[in-house]
Amino acid sequence: MILKTKRLILRPWRESDAESLYEYAKDPRVGPVAGWPVHTCVENSLDVIRDVLAKPEIYAVTIKGDDKAIGSIGLMIGDKSNIKLSDDEGEIGYWIGVPYWGKGLMPEALNEIIRHGFDDLMLDKLWCGYFEGNYKSKRVQEKCGFKYHHTEKDILWEIMGDIRTEHINVLSKEAYLNGE
Repeated sequence: MILKTKRLILRPWRESDAESLYEYAKDPRVGPVAGWPVHTCVENSLDVIRDVLAKPEIYAVTIKGDDKAIGSIGLMIGDKSNIKLSDDEGEIGYWIGVPYWGKGLMPEALNEIIRHGFDDLMLDKLWCGYFEGNYKSKRVQEKCGFKYHHTEKDILWEIMGDIRTEHINVLSKEAYLNGE
């Protein structure tokens, strides 16, 4: 599936995206704050595309008119989520390359995934989390209508081998439809 916004195209990841993924994922300001390690080489990025990103409802974020992947946004439904969700709920995860920070692109992408989740996939609730200190991600979620739900402390985050605090936010379909 391909989703479009005013400035973006959200499309499935392709193996040919490995070089652009590496270009942004090698920056230590991107992955670790989002919960994944810095990419070490193009082959590492290719493995991540094959093993993680080339799945249903996970999209490469591209600028219209330029097919280069500059970020990622995904919707993990039900038991595919990192948090325990029912089949009518989804968890959204996202990141964008540093050169694109502060341009409003990630809220634009997130709003489209929210619309898709509620209107096309008929989900009842959407969830987003951010790790302590990731204030950019917190702000994106607030701009898109997510409300604080709870905090989980002292989580062993195995992929990074550390202990984290995660703040969990939620947006219900009812709040979305009512513009709350």
